[in-house]
Amino acid sequence: MTKRDFYEVLGVTRNASADEIKKAYRQLAMKLHPDRNPSNKEAEEKFKEAAEAYEVLSDPEKRRRYDQFGHEGMRGTNYRDFTDINDIFSTFGDVFGGSFGGGIFDEVFGASNRGRRRRETQQGIPGSDLKVKISLTLEEIAAGVEKKIKVRKQKKCDVCNGSGAKSGSGMSTCPQCNGLGELRQVSRSVFGQFVNITTCHACGGEGRIIKDPCATCHGEGRVQGESTIKVNVPAGVSEGNYIPLNGQGNAGQRGGTPGDLIVLIEEQPHQYFARNGDDIIYDVNVSFPIAALGGEIEIPTLTGKAKLTIDPGSPSGRMLRMRERGIPHLNKYGRGDQFVRINVWVPMKLTTKEKELLRQLGSSEHITPNEEERHGNPKSFFEKVKNAFS
Repeated sequence: MTKRDFYEVLGVTRNASADEIKKAYRQLAMKLHPDRNPSNKEAEEKFKEAAEAYEVLSDPEKRRRYDQFGHEGMRGTNYRDFTDINDIFSTFGDVFGGSFGGGIFDEVFGASNRGRRRRETQQGIPGSDLKVKISLTLEEIAAGVEKKIKVRKQKKCDVCNGSGAKSGSGMSTCPQCNGLGELRQVSRSVFGQFVNITTCHACGGEGRIIKDPCATCHGEGRVQGESTIKVNVPAGVSEGNYIPLNGQGNAGQRGGTPGDLIVLIEEQPHQYFARNGDDIIYDVNVSFPIAALGGEIEIPTLTGKAKLTIDPGSPSGRMLRMRERGIPHLNKYGRGDQFVRINVWVPMKLTTKEKELLRQLGSSEHITPNEEERHGNPKSFFEKVKNAFS
């Protein structure tokens, strides 16, 4: 199904501020919340749609990419379609936070959300995300590549299978919070009654305590280790792009869901090429005879070597285009071009005979520029550069 424009989903203009986007999302979330629309699949889908829109438009980098490329630009970024309502609550819970500890959803929907949080904490504490960098050559970026990386991270304890409890023992309800994972303190003032909610320190918010901790992981359900992970990098990535690997981050405590691994792309400087978007630029030095008389030269490309014809009378600075020799467009068909900039090479060492020949050439009518040709034309130069890239 075709996705709607994210600005249209939230009902804001394309130049809306961050506060306007946040306010619009809050209003939609309140209206479409599942507890207000029980068994309403359409409201649930719209709730997820609003969360996806807010995830992108609330992040400056994702918003810039979306404004430039639309939904296609979201591929290959740390962006996801939400399929779980609980996942939306955990991701954007800060958007609905109240000033006295209870969130806005707590105030409106009360115990139903507290029950949901309690069920979540009984599955352990989620693991944290990790970030790693991989450095790629321009050739690897152009072709796409599979990389194997070693990552030091928290892994599930094999002795207790991640439960944190010694074999034969288990977990019991926390007597401090009675399994809620939180403590509520009610206070009164001239302004009315206030409720302060804090995480239970006895169980760390899980609502459960371990009777007899595992001796290997000391009750955490995870240990420090190292994993070798395969990363499939698509062709066309750029410096600063990142690839999310779901579930490859640190293991959660006591059976909690693992975090994600965020792979950041770094681009190595190339010996010959400079990158400009999906185009590449190569500077080649040619001799004066080749520039004046024309000829064929061999130049490097991202896939090997190629022959390039130099037209007679090619001046220094001329740009030649080799179509479809650049970087593939990310998640789209086609690729950029390779531009070759001609530079007329001036020799530094000459024999006596070569100097004499050049003096004779220097007195020839078509070798030395006349008065009109001696003065460069900046406008003409910029026009040539513009035409070369058009």
